[in-house]
Amino acid sequence: MSDPLEPVEPRAAVHPHSSLGPSEFGRECDVLVVGGGHAGIEAALAAARLGSRVTLVTFRLDRIGEMSCNPAIGGQGKGQLVREVDALGGLMGRATDATGIQFRMLNTAKGLAVQAPRAQCDRHLYREEVTRVVGQNAGVRVIGSSVSGLLVDASGASPRVRGVRLADGRELSASAIVLTTGTFLAAVMHTGEARSKGGRIGEDSCDGLSADLLALRLPVGRLKTGTPPRFAHDSIDWARLAAQAGDPQPTPFSFATARAGFPALPQVPCHITHTNALAHATIRANIQRAPMYAGRIQGVGPRYCPSVEDKVMRFAERERHQIFLEPEGLSTDVVYANGISTSLPAEIQETFVRAIEGLEHVRFLRHGYAVEYDFVQPSALDRTLAVRAVRGLYLAGQINGTSGYEEAAAQGLVAGANAALWVQDRAPFVLGRHEAYIGVLVDDLVVSQPREPYRMFSSRAEYRLLLRQDDADRRLTRRGAEIGLVEPAGLARLEARERSLEVLRRTLESLRVPGQPERSLAEHLRRPEVRRAELVAGSEALRVLAPGSDVLTTVEADVKYAGYVQRQRDDVERMRRTEATLIPADLDLARVSGLRREAREKLLALKPASLGAAARISGVNPPDVALLAVHIERHRRERTLVSRPSTGS
Repeated sequence: MSDPLEPVEPRAAVHPHSSLGPSEFGRECDVLVVGGGHAGIEAALAAARLGSRVTLVTFRLDRIGEMSCNPAIGGQGKGQLVREVDALGGLMGRATDATGIQFRMLNTAKGLAVQAPRAQCDRHLYREEVTRVVGQNAGVRVIGSSVSGLLVDASGASPRVRGVRLADGRELSASAIVLTTGTFLAAVMHTGEARSKGGRIGEDSCDGLSADLLALRLPVGRLKTGTPPRFAHDSIDWARLAAQAGDPQPTPFSFATARAGFPALPQVPCHITHTNALAHATIRANIQRAPMYAGRIQGVGPRYCPSVEDKVMRFAERERHQIFLEPEGLSTDVVYANGISTSLPAEIQETFVRAIEGLEHVRFLRHGYAVEYDFVQPSALDRTLAVRAVRGLYLAGQINGTSGYEEAAAQGLVAGANAALWVQDRAPFVLGRHEAYIGVLVDDLVVSQPREPYRMFSSRAEYRLLLRQDDADRRLTRRGAEIGLVEPAGLARLEARERSLEVLRRTLESLRVPGQPERSLAEHLRRPEVRRAELVAGSEALRVLAPGSDVLTTVEADVKYAGYVQRQRDDVERMRRTEATLIPADLDLARVSGLRREAREKLLALKPASLGAAARISGVNPPDVALLAVHIERHRRERTLVSRPSTGS
């Protein structure tokens, strides 16, 4: 089945390296990336920035950077990830700024620590922008093909990858491989009773890699995701729906985006409607025709982005559920129905949707469907996203049991950078939980065995006051520049911004509150009820010194949260001491007395390297950690006694 929403012909002109002659086809590269989605793009570009020769292999050249589901970037927790990817030289933030058609800062009524940017993009322009950047990168060659298997050297103490085999039998050699296969591993699409192979409409499944991963004894599981129907714009009764506009003065995602001329594209509203009792009744009456409820899908779907079937059945007391109708672009009449992901039969989808206000006469351009696919339990990885049991093999994105473009991009950057560093015999690039949401994401994954797709939220970050979206560059850009991930221009931008922050901070300390000469504006801003906007409105000096709201935002957060930030830094130091307590490799966890059964099973399965890692495993409680700490200390003392030289005659 072809996708009526997509162009038939690929844009081959932007892929100068996509056509390779026989003499150079098998040429070895440093890093080979499988998959051209959001993880694969960031992996390839990160490795190239570090000086590696990179080959990117993807099914279709016209689908690089495809937004398979919602044409949006960012959101709670996710927006912070994108800002961090940008601070480390990644592409996603810049591509979003270039192609965004609505920008909103979420949680503005709450504290600065949980505010997060989100943008609706033109999905076609986003794909074209990403494709252009990848195609123009001299360090990346792009090949349109399917990968049928891994080439592995098993002659050493542990296996090592040496390349991939393509569907036509040809082979590509590589020193390291990054798999970013998304939802395509042994993928099956479901709509009602109908099922077909494929990880996305119009594209096939990748089956050979699953068999190779199992042969390498990796823990492979099964997950499920879904997508809602798409509607024709002119078939919706917009006058009956509530409009939701973007911010009047939007904030860019990228620190490199100039305020002048932003946003680059015309901005459009989204609209809101709701399901209702009649739609719910239709869904309940046909629930056994949904693949999940009929037992035709074994994989588990995302708890935090459930299908409309799950919403209706699990939350029976709810009379309605919100639906956002989001335009997919400026030059298309396709509307994305955010909130009604479904895999019910096509005729049932049409019946329940047309019971919804404003959609009574809607025309379907594509029905919703579910995808079931293989993934690798991320407990098989270390914090560089390398597979511990297979040298040179890295995994990123949905193959690691995650969901979301943003989570994929962050993993891709980490995996691509570390693959390049490993090939170059350089120290790995690892971020801590106190340094970045990226660090939280990776750490959560490698000490878990997800039974549902992982999604980032700000609540997952215990040090979120240190990880605000507005200061991602201050936290990460210098670290990225030290290893070559960030180019000199990025470092220069950071230094210029830091100078502006310092000037503004000193200005706030020197200026007095009108009528209160004893109180500085900085002291005034510390009050919870005082906001930066009112300070700017009352001070010509601030309007001149801080024309960019990002500078004002950062200084306000620094001033307001100084005490809380110091407490979190103290917490980080205490956690660092716990993290430094390594669990000896020869400590037999099976014989540690007093551990609860669940804790013992989790520790044996996941083999955490440190006490801190053990404490973050779901099912391992504080008493288990305290008991483990006692046994570690006892083990240390016993080893000391054994190694102490005898003083007898």
